[in-house]
Formats: sequence, C-alpha cells, structure tokens
Amino acid sequence: MYYQLLAIIVSIWSNVSVQDESATTWMGFERTDFLLKERACILVAPKKAAKGRPWIWRTEFFGHEPQGDSMLLVKGYHVAYIDVQNMYGAPKAIQLMDTLYQYLVNEKHLHHKPVLEGFSRGGLFAMNWAATYPDRTGCLYLDAPVCDFKGWPGNQGKGPGSAEDWERLKSAYGFTSDSAALAYTFNPVDNLKPLAAFHIPILSVCGTADEVVPMDEHSLLLQKRYKAMGGYMEIISKEGVGHHPHSLKDPQPIIDFILRHSIH
Repeated sequence: MYYQLLAIIVSIWSNVSVQDESATTWMGFERTDFLLKERACILVAPKKAAKGRPWIWRTEFFGHEPQGDSMLLVKGYHVAYIDVQNMYGAPKAIQLMDTLYQYLVNEKHLHHKPVLEGFSRGGLFAMNWAATYPDRTGCLYLDAPVCDFKGWPGNQGKGPGSAEDWERLKSAYGFTSDSAALAYTFNPVDNLKPLAAFHIPILSVCGTADEVVPMDEHSLLLQKRYKAMGGYMEIISKEGVGHHPHSLKDPQPIIDFILRHSIH
C-alpha cells in the first residue's frame, strides 16, 4: 500500500525545465548532460535508435564496467542516468527518478518500459522503482545487488555493513531510530508482489565469494521468494569472485537476457 500511494503522488507530472545542457561524447556515442530539479542527468544516444526506442537506466555508478551499456548502445538502446547518490532507493529518490522518466518518455519519446540496471546499492533504486511502477518496468538487470538494506549497510547479516552509509540511509528514509529502520517492510526482498503481478523478469550477476553483499542474503533470497510467487529470475554466478569486479568480461549473456525480455 505504501508504494502504491507513493506512485499516485509522484505520478502527478508538471513540466520540468531542463537546465545547463551540454553535449559531449561517451565511448563514441553522443552524450548529453543536463539538470532536472537540480539533479545531474546523463543521456547517451545510439547512432540509430532501435524500434520502440528502448533504453537502459543505470541507477548508480554511471560508467563503471560499461561494457554492457556500450554493447546495448550498438544495439540501438539509449543509456540514461540521474544522480540520486546517497539516497539508497528511498521514496524521495524514486520521486526524483520519476522526473527523469517523465522527461525521457514524454519529451524524448523513449519507450515507457526501460530496463533498470542496478549495480551494488543501485539494486535498491532499481528494485524500488519496479515495485512502485511495475507497469513502467521492462526487466531488471542487477549486479551484486543490495536487496535488503538491513544487511548492507545495516550490518544485520554476514556482511560488514557500513556505519556511515547506515546513518545516511536512515536520514534519506526519514527513520528516527535503528529500530524504525529495521522494522521497515518495503525492502526489495519483502516487496516482490508488484513485480510478480506484472511478470517482470530479473537477472542478477553475482560473485559467489561476495562478502559485502552475500548472495544467500540478497540475490538467492530474492530468487527464492520471487520464484515462490511465480516470478522469473535468473542468476549468473561468478565462482570465487567477490563484490568486485561487477558485470562480465564478455557481457553477451547479459545482453541476451535484456534483448529477450525488453522491447527491441
């Protein structure tokens, strides 16, 4: 109910002016940087847009391990990003993300169901967007994703957590105490029904030796619960690999998943 109410609130769209546009290139493709509601945004355009004007939305760490994004640009996908760092997928981050979504769909005429790409803590943004707007999500590509903030940064699991990030997260969500944060019931692992209802496919790429975001507390738990609801989720395991490096040296399996499960 919480996220459904949030969706109603943030879906009220008013035109937001784009400021400080500048054009450069990124990996040989046209890149536009701009501000929306004082948030830095990036849009990278393919040489020729694929049918339906598909796009992938990098929710954190733009440019890190970019091989998948660059391959999708070759395939005709746009790549988009809005800076919502240190907001950990909180409702106000989802509201800011909606500003970019509305601009790209209404003004740039990109497809209404992007691919959400969540690296590490970016998984919180990707999953929470999908739970809020399952009708606006094509598929999810997650990479060593945080799926439960109680484990990271909250230090309630096997991983080390992060005290600094935990304090910032509580502030972003408006939690006044640790107990309030730990009682929260809308972490991705706990909020899968909206995704299952819309049959949103999920891919997670993980290292089996990840000690920061352990697979069994995040991706494997997510997969177990999602499959129990009838959802479809694949995991690509990287044997002996830790939290880094993200992605795959050859991202073709990731690209194949996205091409199968999104508009193209």
